[in-house]
Amino acid sequence: MPLQSTLSGRGSGSTQVVNTQWDGKSYEQLRQECLQKGVLFEDPDFPATGASLFFSQSVPVQIEWKRPPEICDNPKFIVGGADRTDICQGQLGDCWLLAAVASLTMKKEVLARVVPHNQSFDHGYAGIFHFQFWQHNQWLDVVVDDKLPTVRNQLIMLHSASNDEFWSALLEKAYAKIHGSYESLKGGSTMEAMEDFTGGVGEIYETKKAPEDLFTIMKKALDRGSLMGCSIDITSSAESEAKTSTGLVKGHAYSITGLEEVHFRGQKVKLIRIRNPWGQVEWNGCWSDNSREWDYIDKAEKTRILQNAADDGEFWMEFEDFKRNYDKVEICNMSPDALDDDTKRNWEVNIFEGNWIRGSTAGGCRNYIDTFWTNPQFKLELVDADDDDDVCSVVIALMQKNRRKLRKEGLDLETIGFAVYEAPEEDDQVGKDFFRYHPSKARSRTYINVREVSERFTLPPGRYLLVPTTFQPHHEADFLIRIFSEKKADAIEMGSNVDADLPEPPMPSPPEEETDEEKGLRRLFEQLAGSDQAICVRELQEMLNGVLSRRKEIKFDGLSLSTCHSIINLMDVDNTGKMEFQEFKVFWDKMKKWIMLFLSFDTDRSGKMSSYELRTALSAAGMQLNNKILQLIGLRFADDNYYIDFDDYLTCIVRLENMFRVFQAMDKSNTGRVKMNIMQFLMLSMNV
Repeated sequence: MPLQSTLSGRGSGSTQVVNTQWDGKSYEQLRQECLQKGVLFEDPDFPATGASLFFSQSVPVQIEWKRPPEICDNPKFIVGGADRTDICQGQLGDCWLLAAVASLTMKKEVLARVVPHNQSFDHGYAGIFHFQFWQHNQWLDVVVDDKLPTVRNQLIMLHSASNDEFWSALLEKAYAKIHGSYESLKGGSTMEAMEDFTGGVGEIYETKKAPEDLFTIMKKALDRGSLMGCSIDITSSAESEAKTSTGLVKGHAYSITGLEEVHFRGQKVKLIRIRNPWGQVEWNGCWSDNSREWDYIDKAEKTRILQNAADDGEFWMEFEDFKRNYDKVEICNMSPDALDDDTKRNWEVNIFEGNWIRGSTAGGCRNYIDTFWTNPQFKLELVDADDDDDVCSVVIALMQKNRRKLRKEGLDLETIGFAVYEAPEEDDQVGKDFFRYHPSKARSRTYINVREVSERFTLPPGRYLLVPTTFQPHHEADFLIRIFSEKKADAIEMGSNVDADLPEPPMPSPPEEETDEEKGLRRLFEQLAGSDQAICVRELQEMLNGVLSRRKEIKFDGLSLSTCHSIINLMDVDNTGKMEFQEFKVFWDKMKKWIMLFLSFDTDRSGKMSSYELRTALSAAGMQLNNKILQLIGLRFADDNYYIDFDDYLTCIVRLENMFRVFQAMDKSNTGRVKMNIMQFLMLSMNV
C-alpha cells in the first residue's frame, strides 16, 4: 500500500530531516570524525571524478577539482549575507536552478533551511558542508566535500560574483549529488527547484492567457513570500538562449524579484523587477536602468526602487511589456492558499506515494478504456464547503519521482496527468464499466512530460475519485500525489484491501453417485495410481495434461511440474505428498471453475489472459488483492506483452488459495495477523 500521510497547517511536507549519506552518519558526525583525524572530508558518495560531472560524455576539457583554500587566499562561505547577486551561471545549462536560487535569497528564513548557518572555512573547517532539500515528502540533509571543478583555477559551474564566496557553488554541487551528476541538472523548470527548496506547491500561468488580475495575483504572492520565475518560449533549439534586440534571452529562466506601482505623468504604471541569473544581459527598453522614464517619477520613489541599480542582470520593465515579451510565469506558493484569499488560512494536505507498474497498474489515460481502470485510484471526500463559498477549494498536484536521476539509465520524464470523477458508493477499486459510462468532473488541463502537474479546482462537497495516470499504458514510474483542501478532507487509496472468501468445498460424491465425467476421471486415475491408490506429482502432471489437451480452447504447452507441486500442496490434507482420488475430485471441481473464469476473460480466444484483467478474475474466485500484490503477480507471471498463459494462471491461483487457507487456519481469532516461528515460516514457504 502506498505511503500516506495527512498534514494540516502551513507545512506541506515532513519536518523530519533524513541523513542521505550511505553510512547514515550526519553532517556533524562526519565533520567531527574528520577534525579528530586531522583530515579533510572526501565524499565517497559523490567523488571528485568525471562520473560526477557527466554520465553521457567524457569530460571535454582538463578539469581540476580544487578546494576553495586552493583557489583563493581567504575563502568565505557567505560574504555579507547570501544575496541574489551571488549567483552567476557557469558552463552548465541549469539557469532554471539559478533562477530559483536567486528567488530563494529573497526569503531569508527559507534560505536558512536550505543553506544551514554556522558553516565556514574558519573555525572547525573540515572540508565538508551540508544543505537541505525537499524531495517527495521528506527533507534530505545532503553533505558534500568542497572539491569544486575548475579550469585554470577558475570555477566552471555556478559561482559568486565575488571570487572568495562559495555557498552558491557548493549548493549546486549538493543539488547535483542528489540527482546523480552535474549533467543531470541540464534543462528544467524553475518550479522544480522552487519546490525542492520549500516543499511548496507550484502553479503556472501563461501570460498571453492569464487572468486580468495577474499583477495583483503576483504581487500578493510575492508579498507572502512565494518564489517566482518567468521565461520566454522558443520554437526551435536554435533559439535556445538567443538574445533579442531588447536584451532579453529566449529559452532562459529568469527570477521575479519585485513588483511596484508608480505615478508616472499623472497615471499609475505597474512595474516588475526581473533578474537574469547570468548576472548580466538586461532589458534595454522602457524602464530599464538608465531609461528616461525614471526622470518623471518622484525622486524619493525613484531612489527607493532603483537602490543599488547597476549592470547586475536585474532590471525593471512595465508589466504590459512583460506580458508581451515573456510567455510563462511560475509561482511556488509557500502556502497553497496564498494566491486567491486575502486572509491566510491553513490548508489540509493528504499525501500518497504510489507506482505505475506495467501489466498491473500502468493503465494509461482514458483513451485506453480497457486498462485505464487498473490505474491507482484514490477516494476524496469533501465534507465542508469553504468559509466564504458553497464549494470546496482543492489543489491537486501529481509529481513523478526520481526521473532526473534516472536519465543516465535512458529514462526521461513520463507524460502524466489525472482525472477526477464523482465516486460511486462502493469502497473497492472501480471497474471498467464505470469509466465507460461516467465522464470526469475535473481533470488536469493536459498530459505533459513535466515533473509535476498541478491544478486548482472548486468542487461541490461530495465524494470524488482521483485517477493519476501516464498518457500511454505500460509506462512505469513512481509518483507522489498531494491533495490540498481548505477544510479537512478524507482521502484513501482504493483497492487496498487484502482478503479472501473461500468457502469450504462440498464433500465429494460417493462412487455410486459419480457422474460420467467423474467415472472417466476415476478410470484414468486408477491407471496411473499404484497400489496405494494415490498419484504423485509427476503422475498428476501426466493426468492433467492428458485431460486438458483435449480442450482446444486452452492453448498452452502443458502444466509445469511446479504448478503440479502447488496443486498437491493445496489438496494434500494428510501430508503424504500424494493425492488420493477423493482429494482429486475436490480439486477437479475447483479446476472447472477456474477454467471457466480463464475462458471468460480470454475475450479474443488467444488462449491467454491479459494481466490487467487478472484482478477481476481473482476477485471472481473470491480473492481480493491490493495493488502491491497485483504488481508482484504481474511481474512474476506476465510475459512481455502483458499476457498470462493458462499454466501460469493456474499456478498463481493455486498458490494464492493455498496461502490464504494456511493463513486463515493460523488466524483463529480472525484479526488479520498471525505469529509464526522460523520453522512454521519455512514450512509455509516451502509448501507454497
